Amino acid sequence: MEACHSPEQSNVTSYTATAVAIVTFETFAGMWINAFIVSVVCVAWVKKKTLNSNEKILLFLGSSRYWFLCISWVYSFLSLIYPNYLYVHPIFELIASARSFFNCSNVWFSASLYIFYCIKIANFRNSFFIYLKVKVDRIVPCLLLGSVLFSLVMGITVYNIMDKGLSNNFNFTCQGRIWKSRIRIDQHLLPHYFIIGFGHATSFTAVIFSALLLFFSLWRHKRNMQTNSMKDLSMDAHIKAMKSILSFFIMSSINYICLILTLIYSMKNENDAIFLTYLIQYAFPGFHSLVLIFSNPSLEKRLLGILPCGKCKVFLKREL
Repeated sequence: MEACHSPEQSNVTSYTATAVAIVTFETFAGMWINAFIVSVVCVAWVKKKTLNSNEKILLFLGSSRYWFLCISWVYSFLSLIYPNYLYVHPIFELIASARSFFNCSNVWFSASLYIFYCIKIANFRNSFFIYLKVKVDRIVPCLLLGSVLFSLVMGITVYNIMDKGLSNNFNFTCQGRIWKSRIRIDQHLLPHYFIIGFGHATSFTAVIFSALLLFFSLWRHKRNMQTNSMKDLSMDAHIKAMKSILSFFIMSSINYICLILTLIYSMKNENDAIFLTYLIQYAFPGFHSLVLIFSNPSLEKRLLGILPCGKCKVFLKREL
């Protein structure tokens, strides 16, 4: 369906051009990083004919983040340059639904990764935890399937909310095409933000619970190994997993705060502040994936191998 013709087909100013350039840089950098993860995992899949549980999660996580950033770039580009082409049925509903699906799946795949770390590394004598540790390779596909189904439900719910919101608040002209100037579109996104917030909160709770279990397991293990001066591989695995979870915890906290700020600023219709929170949220998938790369020896070796600058390698190793 074509959009209604308007005297202002595009709204390009120095501000919007700068905004599009920043969003493009962020999203394309994140897309490249996640495409790198997916390509390395797929090459390993072809060579080994199989994937371990960690690689399966990284494959799903990298794919979801890639498409989330891709769709987010399309949404930002249209909303800044061609808003009258964005708010057209069913384009807006489809984009909002797809963003919600990939954003929710991204968050839940991340939570699945740290749940996997917790089950695989933590040591507890509880019979149920021992059962989970033995069956962890069978649990991971269930976690991934559950994440996809939960995200799909979120995406369908968001589509219905957007469809009803636009139908009730927009005028229909030009054979069903929608256009109404000076409408505060972000007010109609409030249920959408609440749904995303619910998905973030539940997955964030799972990550916190996994971090606490890992910390408690590390504390017990360290206490038991105080008399042993030899290097302990289990303790190294605990510490490495804790560092990864801590980095995700900090970035997820910032991301969650930005989501709340987006909700608040949407109610006040402060577009500049909303744009700043979007910039921070778009940086999260790329930066956290970069942290995952440098916590995985195989991915780190491949990435450092393709970097042309030796100084860049040293800098990245020091920073991450």
